[in-house]
Amino acid sequence: MEQLSFIKMHGLGNDFVIIDGRDENPDLTPAKLRAIGDRHRGVGYDQLIVLEPSQDADIFMRIYNSDGTEAEACGNATRCVAYLMMKEQKTDTTVIETVAGLLHGEEMPNGNIMINMGAPRLDWQSIPLASQQDTLHIDMQAGPLKDPVGVNMGNPHIVFFVEDAEAIDLEKWGPVLEHHALLPEKANISVASANEDGSLRLRVWERGVGITLACGSAACATIVAATLRGLVDGKAVLHLNGGPLQMSWEKDGPVFMGGAIAYSFIGFLHTDIFKEAV
Repeated sequence: MEQLSFIKMHGLGNDFVIIDGRDENPDLTPAKLRAIGDRHRGVGYDQLIVLEPSQDADIFMRIYNSDGTEAEACGNATRCVAYLMMKEQKTDTTVIETVAGLLHGEEMPNGNIMINMGAPRLDWQSIPLASQQDTLHIDMQAGPLKDPVGVNMGNPHIVFFVEDAEAIDLEKWGPVLEHHALLPEKANISVASANEDGSLRLRVWERGVGITLACGSAACATIVAATLRGLVDGKAVLHLNGGPLQMSWEKDGPVFMGGAIAYSFIGFLHTDIFKEAV
């Protein structure tokens, strides 16, 4: 294939390369994924999405991290794909299938895209952790970060609550915790702090990516963790590096996440990108 078309979109700066593979599988090896993800020689992305046919939903979205590994869930990418599907089908609702299950999307009156991200899983086996733990108070520490909450939102998250999220050297402690011995599948690492207006400040070290401007599934994990810790009453605006997400969760129910999405550009991948993909 001489050229491969793609769409570049982002949700609050959390950026994605989206490829329509419904007619032809693009056959992207880990090396090719890394080549596309190179922000100097390729396109660059936090996640690459391949759209595939689905028998149970409007579309199946396969998710890859920029290091070439496959991910189970990505909230902001789901919002971007939901927007594409609703425009394609001329509706204001859609259902998207992922490895983690079916997700329902809706376009809100203000143009924001809301996703029902499903119910969180909180038992230690589902996070997963390497040994039995109270997931509301995990015995894990690195530098100033300790006593986190574990949440699975289709992918694993560890959430630390701190006095000031801005003061944490996430570039130092994020990779240490991502590869912690308690995390056999690694995890997304979040640090969050409460603001006086009831909102939360959230910063995320994303598994297989690094520090990211926004991470929707991490926002979901954080609203769950903050509610269980009594920091919020189930609803809050979460301020990520790239902007705000409106979050809500009622215990034993699904997590809802809403926010803005945007196009960046549309283009073609040339085979030259893959010459050094080994």
